[in-house]
Amino acid sequence: MLRYLRTFLIAAETASFSAAGERLGLTQSAVSLQMRKLEEDLGCKLFERTGKSVKLGPEGRRIMADAARMLALYEGMRGQPGGIAEPTRLEVGAISTAQATLLPKALQQFRRHHPAVHINIVPGMSVQLLSQVDTQELDLAVMIRPRLGIPADLKWLTVMRERYIGIAPPGVSGDLKTLPARLPFIRYNRHSHGGQLVDQFLRAHRIWVTEGMELDEPAVILQMVREGLGWAVVPGDLIQASSDGSVSHFPLPGRALLREVGVLVRRSTLQRPAIAMLVSCLRERAEQLSA
Repeated sequence: MLRYLRTFLIAAETASFSAAGERLGLTQSAVSLQMRKLEEDLGCKLFERTGKSVKLGPEGRRIMADAARMLALYEGMRGQPGGIAEPTRLEVGAISTAQATLLPKALQQFRRHHPAVHINIVPGMSVQLLSQVDTQELDLAVMIRPRLGIPADLKWLTVMRERYIGIAPPGVSGDLKTLPARLPFIRYNRHSHGGQLVDQFLRAHRIWVTEGMELDEPAVILQMVREGLGWAVVPGDLIQASSDGSVSHFPLPGRALLREVGVLVRRSTLQRPAIAMLVSCLRERAEQLSA
């Protein structure tokens, strides 16, 4: 919350979220989100907002002196010899499939180089994680590449291009000409970017399915297929579906259907040795999974 107080003081000084963002290296929306969360945490309204302009409200004026003292005290503790050291900690966001297979081995390797770093894993969908990196709640996020533009102060680093595959219950043979008529379809949720790719693929190839269920997690979809509940099209590398002998596999027609998995990180923090090392370990583990 200290970073939110720093943002608050600069926004109060400039009377502008966009000007505060320029000084801090944040987008205007990131500053606005930080201030909204600070207001929620303190239970009061700090700014009066009129169109694009902001003005410090009565509650904001009331806490200004305390906020400045808290930050000065914190900065003093950091600067004093023998003072209280800020804990070495990384806030890492990750989509569920990356948590299960990409992160464990990558973090095992990372620990050999940075054994004292405390890592907090924050789950979420890619859109949510992008916002949290932008507002500096996360140091980095392992996620699917955003479809929309990436803010200028953030950097996207691809670690793998994950191939989609078709899967069916064990012992079921066939292809996309016959399966839709024989089995219900277990759909990757269309609210996610990965699920939208599947939906576009089906439409492009004019494959009409019998809807069975719709789920958010590829690993859970794989388990549903194992239980004979239907067939599916899923990204196969992170959940290791391609090598799973408990389901049947079949090729997808046309060009390879891929999604881009990578790391979203602030450009300024990428220079930190621990961040750079974690990105390197994630890339190495992704290469192993894609091989």
